[in-house]
Amino acid sequence: MHAISRYVQRHLAPAGAGVADGAPAGEALARWAADRWTPQALRDALAQLREAAAGDEPQRLAIALRRLRQRVMLSLIARDATGRADLAEVVTTMTALAELSIQAGIDVHARELAAIHGTPHSVDDVPQDLLVVGMGKLGGGELNVSSDVDLVFVYDEDGETRGAKMARTLSNHEFFARLGRRLIALLNDLTGDGFVFRVDMRLRPNGSAGPLAVSNAMLEEYWVAQGRAWERFAWLKGRVVSAPVLASPSQFTAQCAALDGIVRPFVFRKYLDFGAIAALRDLHKLIRAEASRRAAGADARDDGVKSNVKLGRGGIRELEFVAQTFQIIRGGRETRLRSKSTLLTLRTLSELGVLPAATADQLCVSYVFLRNLEHALQYVDDAQTHVIPDDAAAVDGIAKLMGAQSAAALLREYRAVQAFVAETFDAIFAEPETDDDALQMALGSTASAGDGELTADLLALGFSEPSAAAERVRAVLDSPRAKTGSEAARQALQRLVRRALHAAIQYSQEIGAAHDIGPDEHFARFAQLGDVVAGRNTYVALLNQFPRAFERVMRMLAASRWATQYLVRHPILLDELLGERSPGHDADTGTWSAAVRAQLIEAGEDQEQQMNLLRDAHHVQVFRLLIADLDGVLTVERLADQLSALADATLALAIEAAWSTLTRKHRDAPRFAVVGYGKLGGKELGYESDLDLIFLYDDDDPAAAETYSMLARRLVTWLSTQTSSGRLFDVDLRLRPDGNAGLMVSPLEAFSRYQRNEGQGGHGAWPWEHQALTRARFSAGDASIGERFEAEREHVLMQARDEDTLRSDVLAMRVRILDGHPNTSALFDVKHDRGGMIDIEFIVQYLVLLHARSHHVLLRNAGNIALLQIAGELQLIDAPLSIKGADAYRTYRRIQHRLRLNGAERARLPAHEVESEIETVKRLWTAVFG
Repeated sequence: MHAISRYVQRHLAPAGAGVADGAPAGEALARWAADRWTPQALRDALAQLREAAAGDEPQRLAIALRRLRQRVMLSLIARDATGRADLAEVVTTMTALAELSIQAGIDVHARELAAIHGTPHSVDDVPQDLLVVGMGKLGGGELNVSSDVDLVFVYDEDGETRGAKMARTLSNHEFFARLGRRLIALLNDLTGDGFVFRVDMRLRPNGSAGPLAVSNAMLEEYWVAQGRAWERFAWLKGRVVSAPVLASPSQFTAQCAALDGIVRPFVFRKYLDFGAIAALRDLHKLIRAEASRRAAGADARDDGVKSNVKLGRGGIRELEFVAQTFQIIRGGRETRLRSKSTLLTLRTLSELGVLPAATADQLCVSYVFLRNLEHALQYVDDAQTHVIPDDAAAVDGIAKLMGAQSAAALLREYRAVQAFVAETFDAIFAEPETDDDALQMALGSTASAGDGELTADLLALGFSEPSAAAERVRAVLDSPRAKTGSEAARQALQRLVRRALHAAIQYSQEIGAAHDIGPDEHFARFAQLGDVVAGRNTYVALLNQFPRAFERVMRMLAASRWATQYLVRHPILLDELLGERSPGHDADTGTWSAAVRAQLIEAGEDQEQQMNLLRDAHHVQVFRLLIADLDGVLTVERLADQLSALADATLALAIEAAWSTLTRKHRDAPRFAVVGYGKLGGKELGYESDLDLIFLYDDDDPAAAETYSMLARRLVTWLSTQTSSGRLFDVDLRLRPDGNAGLMVSPLEAFSRYQRNEGQGGHGAWPWEHQALTRARFSAGDASIGERFEAEREHVLMQARDEDTLRSDVLAMRVRILDGHPNTSALFDVKHDRGGMIDIEFIVQYLVLLHARSHHVLLRNAGNIALLQIAGELQLIDAPLSIKGADAYRTYRRIQHRLRLNGAERARLPAHEVESEIETVKRLWTAVFG
């Protein structure tokens, strides 16, 4: 080790005896390797070194910090080279050393300045502290062994010092500028003991030309006036690394919070910020150019830039850009992406489905390798270098420090890592394709929609109705939204439209053919979406920048008219098309609910924001299911199960949110429950199904009826109100006791009496209400009320019933429904016509009401298909016929689902296409009802 590191050699030589204590090399190295520098160990060692140093307090601190750094560096080199310290230990130790050094310097020099000039105060007489913001690796807790520290000095408010005893009063700005200069000198000045950390202040507003310390107001004004995209990336890792000295802990915390309130909205936008990709691409070009300049200045070999493990292609900076880009894009909406740590961010991107798990894992492995290699390079001479030397012996020494078998093996691994990182980076930051074909030139012309050149180009491209397609093109490009944008935005939109035209032709021969859709209809669907995104540069940037997202959009538009309309209503969902989530897996509603609940709490008392948050979160989950559905990895039954579970979770969150808005409450948590009927109750929910609900409560408080009525009304508002993010559900409450004439929310006991027909004068539920009860279940709210409801449901369904009377009631209701949905077309209505879905549902309901008393298994809320098969197994109906009936119902559901995905208002088709299913259901009907 000491033969490789000249830094170690210097401290083993006689001149370095103060560190090695004159011990033999092996003994010194062993002792250094045994030292593990925890934060407490650093503090203890600093105290001892300060005590032993000579001079006044600032001088003693300067000497002690430099000697402490020497000990830490030697220890880390020894521990790293012998495999005792991993990357996490190295960077956290260096970060802790930097934080301790900064805080010790602030503590000494702030007190010394305050003793002379007084303590800085705001105009409101609040003591002020200097907020030292660590940027880059320091802010991320990932400091290199030979890194500089990027700092920005901020203070909360302008004002002046108070209590000066030895000199004149200073403005806060002047006080903190003086303090900053003292801190820089303490850390950066080179003395006989070396230095502590090189200090770089160029990330402050206006860089080297700007004031050394800035107030929060100055910082905010600068960002508003001229904040640049690269500064947003720089401040991603910005973190206050100092602690209170002159202010109290609570005052210091408030000052940090004020700074965060400025930084957070500057770095993280409320919307998805895909425009950041172009900005980062430009920044990357500048960094590459700087790396080339440095390599040329250092007379590096031809591949010098390629061998720069930090700035070169496939290096640390490109890897960090991958993580930081998605932080900038999504961090405004996804708080988990606001981490300062590169590794943690990569893992979070994997968990969120933004990066494939394998890619994220390999990026983490690559990051650790590159950072370890960077440290090995810096261990040699304590130099801030990132370039692999071209000297074979030097590379061999680096390989030994890295634990590689040979220099060749190290370089092979480096090249493999470099290639993977570069490939991943290029997949995200590839330059948009150039647009130089005739079609693009026609799109850029100012001709009218009837322009012959564009029409001719579209005809040649393969459109059957090129004039109509040209009109749609012009409608998008000349829309009011598009005209308000910059020239660059208009060109980006033209590029997107051009790609869509080509894709419509391409996909019409693939997925379009499978869905019987040609290029004209395909582009017509895109034009609907194009009109919406025309004025939203972030969405245009997304579709232009990410080929995978664009491809998935075009395939989705081809596959489903309903999906097209859903995207048009909620373009924010385009972000989801970037994800790499594993399709077909059940949604984890528990995790989803916890995340949404945290967002709702963070929104505070802003009810409109809360309602939009819940809607956006629900739309995202529905859209993910839609993607899996269109990809063919979800059956209709599985999809309905997941949509129903999502509705339950959404109802639970809406109850919590609505309850929190009530000003008059007599308990912390409501004794209130929501019962789902119909599609929700039977777990057969579709994308646009209404929610058939009833509300129950069990509370003896005198104010209960009024309180829960208000809660019910608030809940319906939360569910059905149209906001800027759309609505959640249409709600139907007509199945509550006494229908529209009844109370919106019922006491549980009153509901029970109603269902048992034990009300006054024997008044209670109609037979059809007991039919509906066969598909009811507790959905959300108080679980104990839910259990009592389920028990009451079973009690009612197990009542003895006269078979003839029940049959008569069920048949009469079937006729009533049939009369209410007349079908005058030549097509078969899958849901309402004889031999369709409702016939099967009535058969199941009749069998449950007639036989549940004897066969309790029929009480299960298992859905029509399972209950029909159970009835066959119990020999209540012919078993083979029950299986055929279940298959028919399954077929009907698939048909209904397919037709609705394509925008059909009613599920109708030629009867001959389902002839065998109709015949099966009619046979089953006759077997049950005669």
